Amino acid sequence: MSELELSIVMPCLNEAVTVGRCVEKARAFLAAHGVAGEVVVADNGSTDGSRELSLAAGARVVEVAERGYGAALAGGIAAARGRFVIMGDADDSYDFSALLPFLERLRAGHDLVMGNRFAGGIAPGAMPLLHRYLGNPVLSFLGRLLFRSPCRDFHCGLRGFRRAAILALDLRTTGMEFASEMVVKAALHGLVVGEVPTTLSRDGRDTPPKLRTWRDGWRHLRFLLLFSPRWLFLYPGLALMTLGTAVTAWLLPGTRRLGGVELDVHTMLYAATAVVVGFQAVAFALFTKVFAASEGLLPPDRRLDRLTRLPTLELGLLAGAVLLLGGVAGSLYAVELWGSGNFGRLDPVRMLRLVIPAVTAVTLGAETMLASFFLSVLRLSRR
Repeated sequence: MSELELSIVMPCLNEAVTVGRCVEKARAFLAAHGVAGEVVVADNGSTDGSRELSLAAGARVVEVAERGYGAALAGGIAAARGRFVIMGDADDSYDFSALLPFLERLRAGHDLVMGNRFAGGIAPGAMPLLHRYLGNPVLSFLGRLLFRSPCRDFHCGLRGFRRAAILALDLRTTGMEFASEMVVKAALHGLVVGEVPTTLSRDGRDTPPKLRTWRDGWRHLRFLLLFSPRWLFLYPGLALMTLGTAVTAWLLPGTRRLGGVELDVHTMLYAATAVVVGFQAVAFALFTKVFAASEGLLPPDRRLDRLTRLPTLELGLLAGAVLLLGGVAGSLYAVELWGSGNFGRLDPVRMLRLVIPAVTAVTLGAETMLASFFLSVLRLSRR
């Protein structure tokens, strides 16, 4: 059997009111434009006759046992026979008779073509105001910022893609995050991504929407952060370390005045804490990147590969030992000063100005050595 050009995939869970109409529109599009294609309904356990209605309308129904929006789509995409896939919800909110702009972009060489509902038009009542003016704009902005994606409607459910390219991304989420994972991984792997305007109508269902605003919004936000260790760990960590180190160094000579406020060792203690927390965040960024790349969650990073080709354990142990010994030396000097006063009452401000940097150096030295061992464990070859 020759390869079809296009598969139109619809995830479905109890969409009896609308799924037949969606399938008919999709089949009419294929016929009107002479496209060799099929309509695939990925049924996720419907009990309202959606499967039978889909078959009657001319779709091929694929049963997907694992529940979830992402699981249904993954099953439908895996079963699709077309070189290209256009996916869309079976609730009649998207116009399956107007798919030509998606197909033309795919034929022109795009790997992923997203619909943009904000550019095409959103019918009154089709999208909750909270989603339209807060949720979608904020999450789409974060997606562009964190992953340099060109998409301005990150969560549009109508999108087309080259099937082989998306399968190669090894998408793994099974819930609503599937939509974000596709766009994020497409950007990370350097796929050619574009957008076309599309419309959004009020869905025709007689059941409540499956999307839960706060729950699914948080899941999308959590996914974006987890897939960006630079923004989640690295940049905040470097900022904390830089600020903490600068404040500690500024306060080492003695009390400082900032406006009408006098700053001393108490501020230095918080600054030292910022250094330690920042170092941990940077270490977590490195751990996350190495683990995610080794597990195929993130693409390989050439700079990270060059770094990990160095004798990381040995260099880390050496750097940690230097910091640790420096902190021990500072602590011994503090003890010597205490001894010079016959181990009597201490001047707390004077001693803390020595002890805080010394304890910070000991902590960073120990953490550097432990982090080096843990990084070496992450880099162990596995079958």
